[in-house]
Amino acid sequence: MNQKIFKFRGQVQYYEWGGYEYIPDLLGFDNAQHKPCAEYWMGAHPAASGSLETSSGWKSFLALIKENPVEYLGEKVVEKFGGLPYLLKVLDVRKMLSIQVHPCKEEAEKGFAAEDAAGIPIGAKHRNYKDSNHKPEVMIALGDFWLLHGFKNEVALSDILRSTKEFDGLEQIFNEDGYYGLYKHVMEMPQAESDAMLSPLIQRETATTHPKSEPGFWVNKLYDNELPKSNIDRGIFSIYFFNLVHLLQGEGIFQAAGVPHAYLEGQNVELMANSDNVLRGGLTSKHVDVPELLKHIVFEGIEPHILSPQLDMAEENVYKMPVVDFGISSINFGSGREYVNESISPEIFLIMEGEISCDNINCKRGEVLVILPRTEYTIRAVKSAMLYKAYVPA
Repeated sequence: MNQKIFKFRGQVQYYEWGGYEYIPDLLGFDNAQHKPCAEYWMGAHPAASGSLETSSGWKSFLALIKENPVEYLGEKVVEKFGGLPYLLKVLDVRKMLSIQVHPCKEEAEKGFAAEDAAGIPIGAKHRNYKDSNHKPEVMIALGDFWLLHGFKNEVALSDILRSTKEFDGLEQIFNEDGYYGLYKHVMEMPQAESDAMLSPLIQRETATTHPKSEPGFWVNKLYDNELPKSNIDRGIFSIYFFNLVHLLQGEGIFQAAGVPHAYLEGQNVELMANSDNVLRGGLTSKHVDVPELLKHIVFEGIEPHILSPQLDMAEENVYKMPVVDFGISSINFGSGREYVNESISPEIFLIMEGEISCDNINCKRGEVLVILPRTEYTIRAVKSAMLYKAYVPA
């Protein structure tokens, strides 16, 4: 096979929390049916593999990898991972996503094997582990983006427990039993007791206008003036217990195994290990397994580490990652400028702005280019361009 550079076509995922305009506008299609376009997947995930435009038509990226793994992934990636180790996405978060945490690699392998042995089907709604891989992930904001990320530090959490009158008694539990004891208490308390604590809180918060920097804004958004009478989602506790983070365009944050988090609003580029393992803790109608969740959360206060890209080459800004599964960078160059490199792994380029040309293939905003490993290439900006590049680090 001589072709090393391909135009790529991913798959849109329609989830109820997705927006209606951003992804259709990015990809250039008409969303006449007003479907919630939540994610655009760019990778070779078995659930939604993208396709490469070959000389004989569009072919599944996953199928091509299976046919010739070394050609499409390179020997080192095949040896270490067995498949493409990352999945690149664009997300449009209109409604809040669930509180969630991802297991480490060892625990994912154990959990997956245990559920397989128990005969739980992969597609079962109550299944926790869809595969045996970990799911570290990084997100980069495409504009103002809001999320929850890890527990507040001890002082900040004590302050909010003390100042929120409906949380009477929780500060004492936190002082005596720490993060684990506090979270276990609110997640396992009887539903009637949880409702009795949260119902007056919701009524008070929804009677006031809040800025986005306050938990009350997100309680308002969650219920949108439709106050629940019972079975209140106890994910609300996490809105108060976790760090509320505001990212500006180009800023990123890394979600390590065990760090609880939830996306609240905005658009981002997300890069993750090729996994779908999610343990949920609320703000969702999906399966919540509290005992399993408690096994994997890192119960400590953290200060969110906001990532900014570091200049690596003339046009390339790299976001430093603490994992070997994936790397990501942004490339900005003016009309007529060139980005010259040699790939050491499969590289996926998402064109966010402008237009580029590479090996007689032109790509404009919203289009994607894939370059196979061991390929020398030159990307030229036909119009001033901004790209995100996903790859496997050396």
